[in-house]
Amino acid sequence: MSDKVKGSCLCGKVSFTLVNEFKQFHLCHCLQCRKITGSAHASNLFISPERIEWDSGQDLIKTFDHPDNNFRKVFCSECGSGLPYESRRIPMLIVPAGSLDDEPNMEPMDHIFWTERADWYECAKDKPAFDAFPA
Repeated sequence: MSDKVKGSCLCGKVSFTLVNEFKQFHLCHCLQCRKITGSAHASNLFISPERIEWDSGQDLIKTFDHPDNNFRKVFCSECGSGLPYESRRIPMLIVPAGSLDDEPNMEPMDHIFWTERADWYECAKDKPAFDAFPA
């Protein structure tokens, strides 16, 4: 396993390098994370904030701070992809796992805020799986 991992946005204009020393990896099913990602859950890695080096595109990074709570969304202003950001609550950098181009040093630890999961999430595990769009 590499001691560093690369990451980027979908359009590739924003890129970064992280020390591959993640401390936590949670799949969060809370309503806010589902809204932020537009998906069933957020897949977030946690690491010390000083472990990131921005390689390109910092001028394209935009931040939305929710006015009523501590939720933050950081994204590429060109393609909208989620990017790493410093938490507003804890001294950690939160890294959307899908933004990584390489494999992190750990697997997901757990599902958090499970009682807030989408009703349709659990029934999906018994559905067929395909390598591409089904015929």
